[in-house]
Amino acid sequence: MHALVITLLIIVSIGLIIVVLLQSGKSAGLSGAISGGAEQLFGKQKARGLDLVLHRITVVLSILFFILTILVTVFEV
Repeated sequence: MHALVITLLIIVSIGLIIVVLLQSGKSAGLSGAISGGAEQLFGKQKARGLDLVLHRITVVLSILFFILTILVTVFEV
């Protein structure tokens, strides 16, 4: 069971890296990072199309990553 969880963790990790690298940048530079976060927080900037799909896949893969990481520590004993 431990080997299966480790294998799934590696696959999810590689998938998460690929999906994050495929996403486009939301802002340029330090000034864009400050204002860009506020715009997204208040709903002025909404993701559409491929960016929305990549964002949702990133959320799902990150949740799976944390669950699998916890399972690895539980099954290691």
